[in-house]
Amino acid sequence: MTDTPADSAPPTFRSDVTVELVKHSAADSDVLWAARVSTAGEQSLDELKKDPERSKGLINFLMRDRHGSPFEHNSMTFFISAPILVFREFMRHRAGWSYNEESGRYRELQPVFYVPGQDRKLVQEGRPGKYVFIDGSPEQHKIVSEAMEDSYRRSYETYQEMLAAGIAREIARSVLPVGLFSSMYATCNARSLMHFLGLRTQHEQAKVPSFPQREIEMVGEQMERHWAQLMPLTYEAFNANGRIAP
Repeated sequence: MTDTPADSAPPTFRSDVTVELVKHSAADSDVLWAARVSTAGEQSLDELKKDPERSKGLINFLMRDRHGSPFEHNSMTFFISAPILVFREFMRHRAGWSYNEESGRYRELQPVFYVPGQDRKLVQEGRPGKYVFIDGSPEQHKIVSEAMEDSYRRSYETYQEMLAAGIAREIARSVLPVGLFSSMYATCNARSLMHFLGLRTQHEQAKVPSFPQREIEMVGEQMERHWAQLMPLTYEAFNANGRIAP
């Protein structure tokens, strides 16, 4: 195999993910005016001038009794950098979500790859539906890191060789693994985000247990922190009612 082209960047290995809130129109008052139009009509817009804290009981009622549509009248757009394997799980969330991901057809993909950190549980025990993950030994972590980094280097070298030979990017990208980092915009509303968090995070207040893959949970945790600052009363009600999306 030939050497990697001189102008190719050396591989970067990451164990983290990043989530940036780039745009939003989301506040607790959005839930209130949307809900109060049922009884107040156009006067429901008065909620925009009031402190939503005075109506936190209404937000909790809507969450508890699962009146979900008032939680849809808001929007959050996140820029997410994560391994491709995370985005393949994201695509299972379709209602209330919009996605645009960087394209390997139109740009040369960069050699940034995911390698689990030392805190990532490595060993699966049990059978599907009843398995648990436990910590790996230092030897197992060493095997994982060395094997993944070696595989990533070889696959990216092959990718570069194909590009250098004039092969189209959309063909050459086929040799790259799902551990490659990609980036995307993901837009959702509070209701769709709550459904996502209920499935993709573990939390002590959740009434229904969830068993997410750790890598997508890492993304979910960062999205949750952003949302909690934007809509604190809605977030409080979500937790108080078992983290079940209305």
